[in-house]
Amino acid sequence: MMYEEQQQQVRTMMNSARNKMRSQVKVDSNRRRSGSTAGNGVEEDQRLEIVDLSGMSLDELPIPSLNLAAICKLDLSNNNLQNIPESLTARLLNLIVFDVRSNQLKTLPNSIGCLSKLKVLNVSGNLIQSLPRTIENCRSLEELNANFNKLSQLPDTIGFELQNLKKLSVNSNKLVFLPYSTSHLTNLRVLDARLNCLRSLPEDLENLINLEILNVSQNFQYLAELPYSIGLLISLVELDVSYNKITALPNSIGCLKKLQKLSVEGNPLVSPPAEIFEQGLNMVKEYLCDKINGTSKASHGNKKNSWFGKLAKCGTFNGVNLPAGDREGFIMPSYRSIDGMASPRYMGMFSPRRLFSPKTYFSR
Repeated sequence: MMYEEQQQQVRTMMNSARNKMRSQVKVDSNRRRSGSTAGNGVEEDQRLEIVDLSGMSLDELPIPSLNLAAICKLDLSNNNLQNIPESLTARLLNLIVFDVRSNQLKTLPNSIGCLSKLKVLNVSGNLIQSLPRTIENCRSLEELNANFNKLSQLPDTIGFELQNLKKLSVNSNKLVFLPYSTSHLTNLRVLDARLNCLRSLPEDLENLINLEILNVSQNFQYLAELPYSIGLLISLVELDVSYNKITALPNSIGCLKKLQKLSVEGNPLVSPPAEIFEQGLNMVKEYLCDKINGTSKASHGNKKNSWFGKLAKCGTFNGVNLPAGDREGFIMPSYRSIDGMASPRYMGMFSPRRLFSPKTYFSR
């Protein structure tokens, strides 16, 4: 193709992108008050807009024909973008939804930390190896989707800063562990970390008091055990630990009163035994509770003297006996999200680690 023809094709594509930007802009029905927009570049009579540039095979972004501070949703998905300019991101001061899934991005701009109003960030289906540490400044973030990338780790303090996060999806990456701070995401409802290389989970899971779905399946030969604190996830409804290397479930799982679906296939499980699993979720819970309370022969070991056993002996955990009709919820064939909200409450001060080892816990 001649040079002139190539240039004409580029100009045509850019014009098409600009036209689509204009045609896809939707006006928010609520005008911004001058008091809430002072200093962010949005005038009193200006409205927030939605810009859709998805599926246009863009290699680079066209020069925008509108004030970037007026955009509340920017969709750049399904293109061929290899980078996002720092200067562009820094000016998206009112951005709430940012969708850049299915591109060729290897990094995210550090200026993403300027997006203080951002609530939804979708960077799935890219080539990203690490998230910028500045993402911790996006303190309004409620949903982060980073599936199908090349992440080997998450920022160490991500859980300390993103306190409004409700959904964290990092499946199909190369994560070896989840940072300790993950256990401080007290508003988190969905954690999807399947198809990684996880070798362990954070110990203090009891702080995730609103977590409803936990999926750590298909870490294959890497994940060999679950922490005992998994039994203190008081809002947990679905637990998928299938296709790992787990030989025994923690007895504490018997205390998960709201648990409706448990998927464990593909593990070399010894405890509970196969005949217990065949009787359904209700019997699995009862079996594990018996081990905690010391009423099972299998429980006369070191576990009887653990902190969980002490709590059970004091009557803190009495087990559950669900109706027989609940047994069909034992296997979870597929992953789905739950949209119901759990009421926020904080039980961290009553965790067994604080009750039995206060000096160790508070000296951190």
